[in-house]
Amino acid sequence: MTFLQIASLLIVLAGAFGAINYLFLKLPSAIGILVVSLLASLAVMGVDVVAPGLGIADQVRSVVTSIDFSDTLLEGMLGLLLFAGALHVKVSDLRQQWRVVLLMATMGVALSTVIVGVGFSWITGMPLMIALVFGSLISPTDPVAVLGVLREANLQKSLETKIAGESLFNDGVGYVVFLVLVGIAFPTGHDAHGGGMMDAAKLFVQEAGGGALLGIVLGWLTFRVMRLIDDYSLEVLITLGLAFGGYELAVALHISAPIMAVCAGLFIGDVGAKHGMSEQTREYVDAFWKLIDEILNAVLFLMIGFEVFAVAFTGDAVMAGVMAIALALVARLAAVAVPVLILKPFRTFSNGIIPIMTWGGLKGGISVALALSLPDSEWKPLILTATYIIVIFSIIVQGLTVAKLANKVGREPDLV
Repeated sequence: MTFLQIASLLIVLAGAFGAINYLFLKLPSAIGILVVSLLASLAVMGVDVVAPGLGIADQVRSVVTSIDFSDTLLEGMLGLLLFAGALHVKVSDLRQQWRVVLLMATMGVALSTVIVGVGFSWITGMPLMIALVFGSLISPTDPVAVLGVLREANLQKSLETKIAGESLFNDGVGYVVFLVLVGIAFPTGHDAHGGGMMDAAKLFVQEAGGGALLGIVLGWLTFRVMRLIDDYSLEVLITLGLAFGGYELAVALHISAPIMAVCAGLFIGDVGAKHGMSEQTREYVDAFWKLIDEILNAVLFLMIGFEVFAVAFTGDAVMAGVMAIALALVARLAAVAVPVLILKPFRTFSNGIIPIMTWGGLKGGISVALALSLPDSEWKPLILTATYIIVIFSIIVQGLTVAKLANKVGREPDLV
């Protein structure tokens, strides 16, 4: 199939499944589309078991595997989704929460990576370094999934800022940690970065620091141009060019494109919106990126549901994946609780912050994409199966219950 045919099919199915969810399931939009696509996939597999001669599952599997999910997300959709998410997080709000966001996006990711890696190595017998790679790809919360749930949860402003800010930044940091660990665990892999710990540290600083610097510089240059223009359609086009072009430039420069997209989005959404746009332009930019976010969200969750065809399920792998759900939740608890406990003597936190941020740390398409991007090895099918099981559980079970949890344990006046 051509790119246009695949894109058309995905958009048609996202619209159709979205309508089914709206009319019958009435779940939050993105989660509903995922549930419908997963049920459709399982139904196709069921038909194939009952009537194997039809070969329907093989035909669908052929179409699904022809779509490079990893490249489609990491090299295409991710930049737009992160830019759109960051655009609606105000720097002034984030500044009040920067300490906890920073600790969770750095120390939290590191703690979670180690806990998941050591635990998964013990569960499966996987070499520790490869298990740490699994820990790094499953530790970041997915900002696409998290921000989608935030729209439904009606959380306190301070808590919403913590969750949104942390998910945006720990995604970028987690991606850099993943690249570093892949380079050590798979020194001949296509994403390898050979060398010792000093080289790994240098790569981390180059990726993370370079991405942040590029995002701020490109955001500032875009802002300066937009100040000279008062044409909402052109300014919307300029922000689209920033998201697309900046992401690809970061990839070409071998620095963190996700962190670039977040920093550029934060700059334009705050400084650019206040000082570089008219009221009409702000309204159109905001509406445009909300629409982009919703459409890409729908398509991404549709693709996650269909990726079940790319996973080789075996009894041992499924059992390891189920055990890894508990492991990932324990690791997430540590990633949230340790930074909060460190900062608690110096500031007051909202009631229920630890359980809400633990249960609300959803995994999503980024983890699946990173698992698919791993170099081929005997452990890749197991990692992919466990990743997929954790992601499906996280989005459906945690995503549908986090709002109820927040309402139950988070009732109190908004605190900083």
